[in-house]
Amino acid sequence: MEGDKYQASGSQSEFQPGSRGRVLRNLLGITRSRDMNEAESQALELAQEASLDRFSAEHRFTARDICDLHRLWLGPIYGWAGEYRRVNMGKNGFQFAHAPLIPKLMVELERGALRSHTPCIPADDANIALALAEVHAELILIHPFREGNGRLARILALLMGLQAGLGPLDFRPLAGRGRRHYIAGIHKALARDYAPLASLFLKAIELSRRRGASSTR
Repeated sequence: MEGDKYQASGSQSEFQPGSRGRVLRNLLGITRSRDMNEAESQALELAQEASLDRFSAEHRFTARDICDLHRLWLGPIYGWAGEYRRVNMGKNGFQFAHAPLIPKLMVELERGALRSHTPCIPADDANIALALAEVHAELILIHPFREGNGRLARILALLMGLQAGLGPLDFRPLAGRGRRHYIAGIHKALARDYAPLASLFLKAIELSRRRGASSTR
């Protein structure tokens, strides 16, 4: 489960019996948050590996691809994986896109940022970081799925980075002490200001390059 709890209602908000309202209803019968975190993390690793074979360096990502990635990851755990959420959601007082608007917004994402920035071609690091930031922010602001939006957006950023000739991205600058700046960057993106978030992705790229260089010594 991601971070703080969301406020939502409807069928996608049903909790697993016996979980005391802490774990969403799931196909594995998991009732403890710790067990669900582990199951989602293990499934995420498998999905990332599978996605490397599925999408080429020349692939232009679509809204359907994003749904397929979500299903590839969480399909073994949640019956609604890969389906757009049907509930309104907010986090820490911030409301994500109204649920009925999600299909339209995902079409706009496909025709806009995804068409402009995928396939993500090799370029200087600053331009790659800006492309990653725009796609990532727009996907997060839509928040198309009931669970897993942040991690799914990182999978997409990873795949875009590989298209651009980068090694696997190191997302630590977006987490831990950097999380406050990450959230602020997402909020700035509401006004189409992607620079703050791009600066974090640039740090992730630089960190990944340093890690790659040290591993070849």
